[in-house]
Amino acid sequence: MINNNDKINQLADKLEVLLKRQNDFLAEMNNLRVEINQLKSTEQEQTPEKEKIEQDQTVVTETYFEVKKDEITTADKHNQRQTIQELPKGKSDLEKFIGENLISKIGIAITVIGVAIGAKYSIENELISPLTRIVLGYLVAFGLLAFGFRLKNKYENYSAVLVSGAMVIMYFITYFAYVFYDLIPQVFAFALMVIFTAFTVVAALNYNRQIIAHIGLVGAYAIPFLLGGDTGEVSILFSYMAIINIGILAIAFKKYWKSLYYAAFGFTWLIYFSWWAFTYQVTEHLGVALSFLSLFFIIFYLTFIAYKLLQKEKFRTADIVLLLANSFIFYGLGYYTLIDNKIGEQLLGLFTLGNAVVHFTVGAIIYRQKLADQSLFYFVLSLVLVFITIAIPVQLDGNWVTLLWAGEAALLFWIGRTRQIAVYEKLSYPLMALAFFSMIQNWESAYYSYYPENPATRITPFFNINFLTSMLFIAALGLINSVNQNKNYPSTLASRHGISTPISYALFAVLLFALYYAFFIEISNYWNQLYLDSRIVINTTSQEYNQYYQNDDLRRFEKIWIINYSLLFVSILSFVNFRKFRSQPLGLLNLGLITLAMAVFLILGLYSLNELRESYLQQTSSQYYQRGVFNIGIRYVSFAFVALALVAFYKYVRQDFMQPNFKIAFDFVLHISILWIASSELIHWMDIAQSTQSDKLGLTILWGVYSLFLIAFGIWKKNKPLRIGAIALLCLTLVKLFFYDISHLDTIAKTIVFVSLGVLLLIISFLYNKYKHIISDETKR
Repeated sequence: MINNNDKINQLADKLEVLLKRQNDFLAEMNNLRVEINQLKSTEQEQTPEKEKIEQDQTVVTETYFEVKKDEITTADKHNQRQTIQELPKGKSDLEKFIGENLISKIGIAITVIGVAIGAKYSIENELISPLTRIVLGYLVAFGLLAFGFRLKNKYENYSAVLVSGAMVIMYFITYFAYVFYDLIPQVFAFALMVIFTAFTVVAALNYNRQIIAHIGLVGAYAIPFLLGGDTGEVSILFSYMAIINIGILAIAFKKYWKSLYYAAFGFTWLIYFSWWAFTYQVTEHLGVALSFLSLFFIIFYLTFIAYKLLQKEKFRTADIVLLLANSFIFYGLGYYTLIDNKIGEQLLGLFTLGNAVVHFTVGAIIYRQKLADQSLFYFVLSLVLVFITIAIPVQLDGNWVTLLWAGEAALLFWIGRTRQIAVYEKLSYPLMALAFFSMIQNWESAYYSYYPENPATRITPFFNINFLTSMLFIAALGLINSVNQNKNYPSTLASRHGISTPISYALFAVLLFALYYAFFIEISNYWNQLYLDSRIVINTTSQEYNQYYQNDDLRRFEKIWIINYSLLFVSILSFVNFRKFRSQPLGLLNLGLITLAMAVFLILGLYSLNELRESYLQQTSSQYYQRGVFNIGIRYVSFAFVALALVAFYKYVRQDFMQPNFKIAFDFVLHISILWIASSELIHWMDIAQSTQSDKLGLTILWGVYSLFLIAFGIWKKNKPLRIGAIALLCLTLVKLFFYDISHLDTIAKTIVFVSLGVLLLIISFLYNKYKHIISDETKR
C-alpha cells in the first residue's frame, strides 16, 4: 500500500464523491416518501395492504443502502481515513499538479541547465582540468541517480525525475569526454552511450513513466548544441542520435508512448535538415548524408510498423500523417541529395523505385503472414503506388507526367468507387491534385515561351501537343465526374465523413476550370505571338538608343476575343445544364458567371472596343501598321456574344428547376446592358461623326428617353421594380445635367437638353396620372 500512495489518493477521492452521491440519493428518497405520505393523508380511503407494501419497500431500500455503505466503509476504512488526513480540505487539482509534478520537473531541468552552465564556464576559464571536470560530472550524475533510487519506494514520481536528470548528465559528460577532450576512445564512448541508453530504457519501463524517456532520451538531443563546441563531426553526432533513436525503438516494442515518439521524430529530422541545409557539402558528405538518412528512416518506420503489428491496432489519422511525413521527408531529402551529384542524378528513378520496393516488401510480409488487418496492408500498398507515381516525373518530363498521373487518378477512383475500396478512392484525390498542378505547370511553361528569333518555339493554335494533353486531362476528369455522379457507385467516404457533396462540387469545379482554361490559354497565346511578331526596331543615328514599336491593337484584340470566348463558354454551359443536368447549384453558379462575364465586357470590353475605334480613326503610327475596318466591325461580333449570354440568362428565368425566380435580376442585367451598350454605341458613332458633345448632349437625352421607355414598359407589364429603376435612372440623368452638362454646353445645347428632358418628365408624369388606377390596383394586390 505504501508504494501506491497516488492510486490510494485517487481512489479515496472517488469514494468521497460516491458517498456524497449516495447521501444525496437517500435525502431525495426521504423527501419523496414524506411527500407521498402527505398526499395519502388527504385521501379518505387508504388501503392497509398498500401502506404495508410501501413501508416494506422503504425499509428494504434503507437497509440495502446502509449495508452497502457499511461494506464500502469497512473495506476501505483505514485507507480512507489516512487519505483524508493527508489531503487538507480546499486543496485543488491544479495545486496538486503544480506541487507534485510540475515543480519537480522544472527543478530537475534547472539543475541540469545549471550543471551545463557551470561546466561550460569551467571549460572557458580553465578553472579545473578536463579530467577533473569529467570525473566530477560523473560523480554528480551517480549521486543524483543513487539519491533517486533511494527515494523510489516512497516518492516514485519524484524519484523518476531525478533518475532521468542523472541520465541526461551522463550523456553529455560522455559526449564531452570524447568530443572535446579525447579522454576516452570512440569505441568506449559509444559503448557507454549504448549502456546509458539501455539503462534508460529499462528504467523507463520499470518506473512506467514517460518522463524518464522524455528527459533521458529526447532531452539528450539538445546536448551537443546547448553545450556549444564543434559539432562538425557529423558522423559522430548522427551516430549519437541513432543510439538514442534505437532506445526509443526498444521502448516502442513494449509501449507506445506517442508523445515520446513524436518528440524524437521531430528532433531527429529537424537536426538532420538543419545540417543538410546549412553545412552539407556534396563532395564531402554524400555518403554520410545518405547513410544516416536511410538509418533514421528505417528506425522510425520500424517503430511505427512494429507496434501496429504487435498490438494489432488500427492506424488513425495522426499515425497516417506521421508515416507519410517520415516517408516523404526521407524521399525529399534523398532526392535533393542525389540530384546535386552527377552519378546520383542518374539514380533518381532507381531511388524512387527503391522506396516503392521497401513499402511493397513490408506490405507483402503483412499480407502473407496475416500480421494485421486489411487497412494497414492497403495503406502500405498505397505508399507503393505513390512512389511508383512519383517515379514517373523523375524519369519523364512535361506532358507525359500529367497524363500518367491523371490516368492513374481516374483508374484508382474508378476502382475505389466500383469495388468500394476506400483506400483507393482516398489515394486518387492526391493524385488528382498532382495531375492538376502538373497541368498548370505545363500551361505556364509551354505557353508564353515564344521567341521570334527562334521559330521552333511557335505554337500552332489548337494543333499542338499541349492542347492534346489538356483534352486528355479533361477526359480523365470527365470520367471521374461521370463515376462520381453515378448513384450506383456511392462514395466510400460519404457515410463516415459526410463529404460526398463537397467532393462532388470540387471535382466538377476542377473539370469546369480545366475546360475553360484550355481554350483560354490557346486564344491568349495566339494573340501574344502575333504581338511579339509585330515588333519593329528603328535604327536612328540621331539618338543614342534604338526605337521599338509594337502593334498595341493586337493586345486589345486579345482582350476582346478572350471576353467573347468567356461569354460563349458560359452560354454553352447554360444550354448543357438545360438539356442534361438540370441542376440548381450549377444554375446558380452559371448565373453568377454570366453576370461576371457581362460586367467584364461592359467595363473592360467596351473600353477596348473604344480604343480600337480611336486607333482606327487616328491611324497612330500608320507608317508601320495598317489599321483595318475590323477595328470597327469587331464590336458587333462582340454584341452577338452578349446577346447569346442574355438569352441564356433569360432561359434560366423560365426553368422550373431554378428557385427562387430571377426575373428581377434578369431585368436589371438586361436593361443595364442595353443602356450601357447604347450609350457606348452613341458615343461611337458621334465620335466617328466628330461630334464634340457626345458625352453631354447625346447621353443626357438618351438616358431620359430610356427612362421614359422603362416607365411606360413598367406600367404596361405592371412591373414595379422596373419603374423604380427608371426613376433612379432619371434622377441620375438630372444630376448629370445640373452638375456636369451645364458647365460644358453652349446655350443652344443647354436649351435642347432642358427642353427635351422637360418634355420627357411631363410625359412620364402624364403616364403616371393616366394609368394610376393600374398602378393602384397593382399595389393593392
